[in-house]
Amino acid sequence: MPNLTLNRLTGRNVIRGCWLALVATAWLAAAPAGPVFRAGADRTDVTPELGVVIVGNFVTPASTHVHDPLYARTLVLDDGTTRVAFVLVDNVGLPRFVCDAAKQLIREKTGLGPAQVLIASTHTHSAGSARDRVGGGTDEIRDGFEGGAPVLGPYQQFLATRIADSVRNAIQRLEPAKIGWGAGSEPTQVFNRRWHVKSEELRRNPFGGTDAVRMNPPTANKDELVKPAGPTDPEIVFLSVQALNGRPLAVLANYSLHYVGGTMAGAISADYFGVFAERLRELLGGDAAAAPFVGIMSNGTSGDVNNIDFRGRGTPAAPYEKMRRVGNAVAAEVYRAYQGVVHVPWVKLEARLEEVRLATRRPSAEQIAYAEARLAPTAGKAWHPNEKLYSRHVLRAAAGPAEVNVPVQAIRVGEVGVAALPIETFAEIGLELKAKAPLKKAFTISIANGAYGYMPTPAQHQLGGYESWLGTNRVEPEASVKLTARLLAMWEEMK
Repeated sequence: MPNLTLNRLTGRNVIRGCWLALVATAWLAAAPAGPVFRAGADRTDVTPELGVVIVGNFVTPASTHVHDPLYARTLVLDDGTTRVAFVLVDNVGLPRFVCDAAKQLIREKTGLGPAQVLIASTHTHSAGSARDRVGGGTDEIRDGFEGGAPVLGPYQQFLATRIADSVRNAIQRLEPAKIGWGAGSEPTQVFNRRWHVKSEELRRNPFGGTDAVRMNPPTANKDELVKPAGPTDPEIVFLSVQALNGRPLAVLANYSLHYVGGTMAGAISADYFGVFAERLRELLGGDAAAAPFVGIMSNGTSGDVNNIDFRGRGTPAAPYEKMRRVGNAVAAEVYRAYQGVVHVPWVKLEARLEEVRLATRRPSAEQIAYAEARLAPTAGKAWHPNEKLYSRHVLRAAAGPAEVNVPVQAIRVGEVGVAALPIETFAEIGLELKAKAPLKKAFTISIANGAYGYMPTPAQHQLGGYESWLGTNRVEPEASVKLTARLLAMWEEMK
């Protein structure tokens, strides 16, 4: 008589064995063949205490209220071998010693080295100062142009710590992800602010001479305007990361537009960079509690670009109205381009950081003599309203070092190249980097890993203007040529 119990058990084992084999086969088919790409994002509040001075203009008022919070917004990418972090901080310009302090904390807490971390300022002109070494904030950013070990003031230390916290939070949120890139264009919000103008009086400089161009010419008399001195770059390039189920995690965008302004006196605000982040979150519906969507806007090459149409008839705007208009328009264009982005499960990451030695601007004997005369109690009628300020810049430059090391960073995210320059870079420099990049797409983040003033091209130096003045510009006229060549070579080595 057949053993029915044994047959039943054997049959069950065969069925169970087949089921386990099918499950294993399905799991192996679904498992990634190589390293897993992961992404994590975070935003951490870096709003200062009220009373911290607001910098970005020739006057530095104390902050009296917060219109909207300031953040460090972070995106961390990991291809299974290499990890990189992008941190955009709502500040006019973080000096290098603050960035370096943050990077040291990040290395201690996460193991990420300086080359793997890009820290940049958005360049809002309504944030608390991180400029001088003792935290007062009324001095220009002198980082790298004076001796002595850096001593961080209270807000500077707070910023360094919170930047590191944001990176740690983003790493904590790393999850398997897809990544893509896209590009749009918003030409209606960018205008070159350097103009050829007729009147010699409008072209006076604070060194007793005249220039060929004028920054921000008065709009009252349009007949004075001849032509802009350079181009603009209306392109918006962005990286996008999603969870594997398509849930938006973060977008890192880049637009070559200065701050917009239009705040109330004493107000702390992230400017249009903050408006963009919030509006894009609304458009993409990124409200997941576990990993909220983080929109990030980085400052492109906007050293000679702002939001003023000098040929048009501007209409008065209420406080914050213009920045909302700009932020919403740029977010809408990114959202439109986002619909066509193809997200892929893995891309290669690479990151490099190098120091480039540059000569500093040195005043001539004539400039020193003029500066001393204008600062003397017996100085007569002023030639230029800011000549005393720039006279102090001249004397400080005369006592400063002859050379300075400038950090340049190149990152590859699959087919996209990201350049980082610690300086306010002209639009035509960014356009050249985009045109010559050996990758499918590229963009430049300015005021990254430090803040060394402005960087015109050699030809723009010849025209003069605010951005070329000694004190506003502190590195050699050939700096853009040298830094552009180095970045292109770094990308080429990665390719």
